[in-house]
Amino acid sequence: MRGYLCGGINGLSDAEAMDWRERAKVEIPRIEWVDPMARDYRGRESENVRQIVESDLADIASCDILLVWAERPSWGTAMEIVYARQAGKRIVTYCPGRISPWLQYHSSVVVGTWNDVITALLSEVARP
Repeated sequence: MRGYLCGGINGLSDAEAMDWRERAKVEIPRIEWVDPMARDYRGRESENVRQIVESDLADIASCDILLVWAERPSWGTAMEIVYARQAGKRIVTYCPGRISPWLQYHSSVVVGTWNDVITALLSEVARP
């Protein structure tokens, strides 16, 4: 199973953009993770608009599931979620606070703790 690590990047620090992604890779190794941070365009977004969007869409298309880190709103994350939902992908969303009806609607599963993220993803891996 392949999974896309969906969450904010633009305007975030290294820790904010990468720590949770690295944690997922280590703690949930049964999923082959696709990490858009492999193409870190922070500070050069306006010169790479097409490359950023088309690469992210191709990555999502190649995956079975998204892990969404929804601690704060992000335009790119929101658009990736809608694209993935329309493509029939499973979406596990981590949202520790109040959740938007739009985010809840487009998510397959919404959880509020890291332990619940792991449980939900392992459940997805076990699905037939």
